[in-house]
Amino acid sequence: MPVDDVAAPEQPSTTTATSLPATTSTSTASTTSTTSTTTATTTEAPELRTGQPRPDWLGTRVLPLRPGETNGVVQPTPPELIDRQLWTKDTLDPPPSDAFVSSMESPPPADVVARSTWRAECPVTIDELTYAQVSFFGFDGLFHTGEMIVHNDFAAGVVDIFAELHARRFPIEEMVVTTQAAVDADPTGDSNNTSSFVCRPSVNSSNWSRHAHGGAIDINPFHNPYVKGDLVIPELASAYLDRDRNVPGMITSDITAMFTELGWGWGGEWNSASDWMHFSDTGN
Repeated sequence: MPVDDVAAPEQPSTTTATSLPATTSTSTASTTSTTSTTTATTTEAPELRTGQPRPDWLGTRVLPLRPGETNGVVQPTPPELIDRQLWTKDTLDPPPSDAFVSSMESPPPADVVARSTWRAECPVTIDELTYAQVSFFGFDGLFHTGEMIVHNDFAAGVVDIFAELHARRFPIEEMVVTTQAAVDADPTGDSNNTSSFVCRPSVNSSNWSRHAHGGAIDINPFHNPYVKGDLVIPELASAYLDRDRNVPGMITSDITAMFTELGWGWGGEWNSASDWMHFSDTGN
C-alpha cells in the first residue's frame, strides 16, 4: 500500500515532445480528442529477459497486525526479495516496441473510475483528475504499459518524468491504478506498485493524504520503503533501509532532481520519518 506521513479507449489529441538525452531519438504523433498526449522515444530493446519470476507466495502471506493499527508487524526480508528484480505481470497490452508511448485523458474513463478508490467524499472531483498511461522498463529487461491517475495540474510534468525514467531504463516492477480492494486488504508486506491517486488518509492519521488529491507519487515502494521508528512499510522491506546498497529500483539523487524541477518534494528528506518512495507537490 502506498504511504506518506502526517502525526489502475483513449482518443489522443494534442501532442508534445519530451526533452530527452541526445542518445535517444524522439518522434511525436497526433490525432484529435479531449486532453490526450502521445510521445515516442526510441531506445535499444534488451535481447534477453532478466530478473527472476515472481514467487508463488507473493501477496498471499498475511501478517499479524501491530496493536491498534492496520499495519503489519515488520518481518525479515525473504531471501528472494533481498535483491528484488521480479518479472512484471502485464495488466495492459505491452507497448509495440521499445519506444516510449504515453496518453492522458481527463476526466478518467468511467471504467477506470469504477475500479479506482475515488468516491464522492474524496477531496478532488473526477474532473480534476487525469488518467495517464505510460510505457516503462521492467526489471525483466522488457517494456510494459503502466497506468495511474494524477491531478490535472501535474499530469504533463509527471508523464515527462516517466519518459526520462524510460530513457534511462530505470526499472519499475508494477504500475496499476490502486483499487479499493487493495487498500482494504490485510497487509502482506510485499507490495511494489508505483502509483499516484489513492483516496485515503495519511499513515496512522485522519487527514487526507496528498495521494487523495492526486498530488503524490510512490515509486517502487519495496525498494524505497517508509520508515518511522520501528514501523516499516512494506513490512518485509527492511533490507532496503540500507540506502547505500545501490540496488536497481532504488531512488537516487538524479531522480529526486527530476521532481525538484517539477516543484515537488521528496519524503526521503523528512525529519519525522523517511518515505523514500514518496514525492508530492507540497512535500508532505
